[in-house]
Amino acid sequence: MGEAVPFTVAGLFVPRRVFVTHTLILLLALLIGVVAGLRSLTAPAVVAWAAALDWIDLDHTWASWVDNKITVVVLTFLAVAELVSDKLPKTPPRTAPPSFGARLVMGGFAGAVLGAWPHWTFTALGAGVIGAVLGTLGGYQARKRLVAASGGKDLPIALLEDAVAILGGFAIVALTGHVLTEYLLTAVK
Repeated sequence: MGEAVPFTVAGLFVPRRVFVTHTLILLLALLIGVVAGLRSLTAPAVVAWAAALDWIDLDHTWASWVDNKITVVVLTFLAVAELVSDKLPKTPPRTAPPSFGARLVMGGFAGAVLGAWPHWTFTALGAGVIGAVLGTLGGYQARKRLVAASGGKDLPIALLEDAVAILGGFAIVALTGHVLTEYLLTAVK
């Protein structure tokens, strides 16, 4: 299974084992899926940025094309367009079938990319899809209730949701890079 080595995650001591690393990657894939549930194109965009910034290593994997500058630019442009279009009054709810399906696909894709280097693509894809379901339904309910509590003011809540998706997405991919680096360094010892 692997040798136990002291390791902390969010200040908690965790024994270093391969199955723990796999579990952490699945948790992070689930969380990036939640981000996709909030903003479908933010998740793939932040994963592409993480690859471009070398936070995660996608070299020699099926997902190596995500690291391409053109991919990063296109996904960033699409994510920004989604952030703007979400504020328009005619935008359909995220729970409508086409939008819901897109969130599942993007959550699964982003999760699969996070699991690509250690070859946990399919389990991470599944975790990303589950996270997208949770993020879509939970985000819809949270936004609806927060808008009602704020007296019907949707824009501030939408901007808050944008910030949570973007900052949360970058935090997730940064932590993913750290977990995989620690895994690699432990395996080499």
